Amino acid sequence: MILYSLFENVLSWLFVLLGYATPLGIIFGLIGLTGFVEITRFEKGDSFYYKLNPVTKIVIGLVVTTMSAISIWWVGAALTAVLALSYLTLKNGVRKLALATLLTVSTVVATVQNFAPYTAAQTLVQAMKTKTLHGIWTWPAYFSFMGFQHSLTLEAVIYSLQISVRFTSITLAALILVLTTSPSGVLRALQKLGVPLPVTFALVVALRTVPRVFDSIEASMNSQFVRGLGSRDPSFLRPLHYARALISSVIPVLVFMLRGAKNTAISADTRAFRAYPRRTHRKPLAYSRLDIVTLSLLVSALALAVYAAAHGYGRAIPYVS
Repeated sequence: MILYSLFENVLSWLFVLLGYATPLGIIFGLIGLTGFVEITRFEKGDSFYYKLNPVTKIVIGLVVTTMSAISIWWVGAALTAVLALSYLTLKNGVRKLALATLLTVSTVVATVQNFAPYTAAQTLVQAMKTKTLHGIWTWPAYFSFMGFQHSLTLEAVIYSLQISVRFTSITLAALILVLTTSPSGVLRALQKLGVPLPVTFALVVALRTVPRVFDSIEASMNSQFVRGLGSRDPSFLRPLHYARALISSVIPVLVFMLRGAKNTAISADTRAFRAYPRRTHRKPLAYSRLDIVTLSLLVSALALAVYAAAHGYGRAIPYVS
């Protein structure tokens, strides 16, 4: 009995640690800082997304967000699959698809870990339209102090998977805008939509800064390893050295960001930013036939989703149909 209780406790903690470690392993081990730079940095191209007006791509993100929020869970899953496959049309599409797939998998695993053990039975009964829940694992009693339900059920896992596809589709749509639109294009598009100029300027600075931050972190960590960090220790301690190098890179990255902020301020002053109430544009935004067709399809899809939700085919709580 004591051995069984010990085995149950050890296995329970292994499940929890695996749930938290898997997304981190995918992010830092498989995607890596270089991968994050690749999926957060604009590159020129000539395929479908690159030809669209930035306003159209913003509308794509808004429509995907709305449809994922109000529709049945499998609509979010279908949007995730379609958007992921569309990454093949981007520059270095196969590489972009692989990175997007890894990011999607890490999001799904993290969502399951953060929802399945904590979802109450009453919520599952309502969401899954069933009175019978099928237990997969029983947590030790003291796990309740961490907010865990007494049992992990199959319905809780399915419920959390349904929630995850709402996040993944939105993430992929947002990354398409970042990957295929220059910061100046985003600035002009947001201004066209009536977003206040200070807000748009802050967003554009963020778009330019994020890839540089990842570059700085990677450069700082590599310099620490070049100088011999962990070179005399066993290989199984390498993850700890990565964590140490990551923490040690915080100060250099902060210094880089402060210097970058100063340079951005000088650049904005040099270009007489906000010297006039409205900005002038050398190249005005234009809507092509491709934009009109895309916007028409988006409006139709959104109208269909709203109609379906109004007639009971979409709920705030995802369910199996």
